[in-house]
Amino acid sequence: MATAPELLKPTPSTAIRPMASPDVAEVFAIERAAYAFPWSAGIFRDCLRVGYLCRVLTIAEQICGYGVMSMGAGEMHVLNLCIAEAERGRGHGRRMLEHLLERGAAAGMTEAFLEVRPSNTSALALYRALGFEQVGMRRGYYQAVNGREDACVLKLTVRARRAADT
Repeated sequence: MATAPELLKPTPSTAIRPMASPDVAEVFAIERAAYAFPWSAGIFRDCLRVGYLCRVLTIAEQICGYGVMSMGAGEMHVLNLCIAEAERGRGHGRRMLEHLLERGAAAGMTEAFLEVRPSNTSALALYRALGFEQVGMRRGYYQAVNGREDACVLKLTVRARRAADT
């Protein structure tokens, strides 16, 4: 039985690696394309400077997404997670979020929190699929075209990782 040549083509390699200062321009370009009210490049640089967990997702060494998370007092807070529009719907957001949660669990964090716009139904579906539950609402949290938008506060209790799991 013959195999179609297109089925034999290798797929580009996907990786998650630490974000570095030279990555900020590409990360900011993805952020700016994704949001009406994006983080500034300076915010990303500050996250790197203060030691937040900052990661980029690459496909064939091209940055296509990123995640930023703070950790402390047993809690991790996912501050920003975004995948470039052309790569959405392919599981990259889930992969990045799982990576962040694994890093937090390995560091001893037992709870994860994040905020998300109620209008961001695809992100809400991802978070709920991974077990996040809504624990609150922040009124007027996000800047929006017609004023402000609320944020759903979501929480996940994370299984502590044993040394043998790492």
